[in-house]
Amino acid sequence: MSLFFNAEDGFYTLTTAGIIAFIVLAVILLVLAAFISSGVSKEKKKLFSTKQLVFSAVMLALGFATSYVQLIKMPWGGSVTLFSMLFITLIGYWYGPKIGLTCAFAYGIMQFLQGGGTYILSPMQACLDYFFAFAALGVSGFFYKKKNGLVTGYIVAILARGLFHTIGGYIYWMDYMPESFPSSLAAIYPICYNYAYILLEGVVTVIILMLPPVKKAMSYAKRVATEQ
Repeated sequence: MSLFFNAEDGFYTLTTAGIIAFIVLAVILLVLAAFISSGVSKEKKKLFSTKQLVFSAVMLALGFATSYVQLIKMPWGGSVTLFSMLFITLIGYWYGPKIGLTCAFAYGIMQFLQGGGTYILSPMQACLDYFFAFAALGVSGFFYKKKNGLVTGYIVAILARGLFHTIGGYIYWMDYMPESFPSSLAAIYPICYNYAYILLEGVVTVIILMLPPVKKAMSYAKRVATEQ
């Protein structure tokens, strides 16, 4: 055992000191990134306006809170949450890819800390399962000016998230496949595991987003979030 990590059965978990150190490091990096982005040139527009920062923080808080609300637990792992991915993709849909990816990466840090840094096999595994995967939700920002950009961006974003989880599954988690999983489907275990809960939540979310009252509400929310 070290000051920052506990090692047991091939897994690494963060100690309390490790979690504190990680939070401090994450805050320093985010502040540094914000400082660089806003201070490279005085003539350039800052990455976040005050309003964008407030709205993004609210969406991050909602996404983080609803990720605790597990509506359906899948038989092989993973859970359908209360639209937690939608709240993160909304940031990109409102403000574009730069802010969307930045906030989604911050959300990945929050998810990493939510789990207490459990099940760390290597730095790359942590990146694939947390930082890269959740940052991928920010690709919704590439569709913020497109027609039907919310639904299209949401679908692309959750598929991208699942892709990183799946890559990590093939590299690191194949040996941990549960005995209850059909052996005939072993070759696609990471795909089934990750996309089962991601797509189920995605389908429910898209159906709700397509309802006329919800579409109207989302259009109004974007107008409020983006008006000067």
